[in-house]
Amino acid sequence: MTDALRREALCPGGFRFVYGNGQFPPGLDSFLLSSLPGLKPGMRVCDLGCGTGLLGLLLLQRQKALMVTGLDIQPEAIRLGELAASENHLSERLVFRLEDLRKTTLPAGSFDLAVCNPPYFPRSSGPLPKGKARQTARTEVDCTLEDICQTSARLLRWGGSLCLVHKPERLTDLLCALRKSGLEPKRLRFASVRPERAPSLLLLEARRGGRPDLTVEPPLVLENPDGTPTAELDRIYFREEAPL
Repeated sequence: MTDALRREALCPGGFRFVYGNGQFPPGLDSFLLSSLPGLKPGMRVCDLGCGTGLLGLLLLQRQKALMVTGLDIQPEAIRLGELAASENHLSERLVFRLEDLRKTTLPAGSFDLAVCNPPYFPRSSGPLPKGKARQTARTEVDCTLEDICQTSARLLRWGGSLCLVHKPERLTDLLCALRKSGLEPKRLRFASVRPERAPSLLLLEARRGGRPDLTVEPPLVLENPDGTPTAELDRIYFREEAPL
């Protein structure tokens, strides 16, 4: 219902994200992922499993001259994404398709960049979250890592990139799925709350047709010793004007 919807601005004066009680609120993983790809005007971007469109909005907040297409299997998520696009006057740059990404009819090789905040946990990992939307977002009930990598490889032009966020404990699964699909891992960065703590997330960029040459970048640290956000995290959250 419309009166149950929530709206949050990505930054002061910025685009507003729309979500309902059944969806996740704006999350750290999507913000971190949005900082990974190098964005250029005119890029064609596909957001696989886009949910209500947060990642597309974040990318457009960083680079206005993108064309973003979001795919998702959930009708309510697509409805809210389209509502956010309309309210932010982005309907020509942020479009949505109600499709199973495994069966998408989008043309092969039609995107420069694919992005994905995928479900982190295998179907066999334990009890499912409550609610279909949360199950789809967090557990591989509707698509797997292999599905995401295979679809990305088909949709990307030669030399195009896939950027995604995942859990460090799935790194081996991720690297194997990428190479099997013809996507070569190129950049890997771990994110942790403090330098001395184990990472809680990873960011990875892979390239269609890329040569074997993986760069492990310095970790992304989220907190200073006093518990305040680091300057880099402030930039990712648009709290500072300095470029990423």
